[in-house]
Amino acid sequence: MEKIRKAVIPAAGFGTRFLPFTKSTPKEMLPIIDRPTIEYIVREAMESGIDEFLIIINESKESIRTHFGNNVQLEKFLEEKHKKEELDLIKELPNKIKVEFTYQYQQLGLGHAVLCAEEFSNGKPFALLLGDDVYVGNNNVPATLQCINAYNETGSTILGTLKVRDEDVSKYGICEPFDMNCKDRLVKLKSVVEKPSLDKAPSNLAIGGRYILLPSIFKYLKTQERGKGGEIQLTDSILRSMAETSAYSYEIDGRRYDLGSKRGFLEATVDFALDRDDLKDDMIKIIKDRASKI
Repeated sequence: MEKIRKAVIPAAGFGTRFLPFTKSTPKEMLPIIDRPTIEYIVREAMESGIDEFLIIINESKESIRTHFGNNVQLEKFLEEKHKKEELDLIKELPNKIKVEFTYQYQQLGLGHAVLCAEEFSNGKPFALLLGDDVYVGNNNVPATLQCINAYNETGSTILGTLKVRDEDVSKYGICEPFDMNCKDRLVKLKSVVEKPSLDKAPSNLAIGGRYILLPSIFKYLKTQERGKGGEIQLTDSILRSMAETSAYSYEIDGRRYDLGSKRGFLEATVDFALDRDDLKDDMIKIIKDRASKI
């Protein structure tokens, strides 16, 4: 069985829910404290054993490429100022991982974005991590590693999932397990459906932005008819691929932050600050001070 060593991160969307910030800066560069959101996602994959990355961008997102490359001018400045700690900080990722970039020139949906990764995949299975979702895995096990472990057990497509409220099922791809009463985190799937209405949703088990995909997915993406909004839906191609290979859902054990929403961004900022020794006390003081004035 092929090991999962590659990760694909789609980052070509316009991020309209964070306008006007995203008029000039990619939403993936929104900082949670002192790191951009996309770095947390890359680090999650790194901690899961992945060292080859493809980030899919559009032409206005060159700052993402800059962040994961070498900044010679800044490095020289830090060297001259003998700021070794800061120098090590900005050189860490370029020294540890290989990051490639490709462009998605048309916004034709997630399936179209994944199709841009066929050459990078090179016939091997890969992890897909969506940029709107940041996870903190329980027991220090990253969400991507949980999905990789499920793939190692089954050799099949894995959809990282979470349970959502009834009112939210229409926002997600929803899974239908063969055994609706199964309480295991890892369950074999009968079907998946993209953003169903509540009355047509087979369950509350929603795809949560983490996947392990087999290279055969590209065969289906290439022939996938466009769905809602003229987009190529990844979920539709996964459903078609299930006639050939099995697919499983794995309910991720951890906390998910929806960075596609302003509330999720605020929650992540507060929680990540509370989790840092250098910021915890200050954040607690800020929270107490503000709460006393409400």
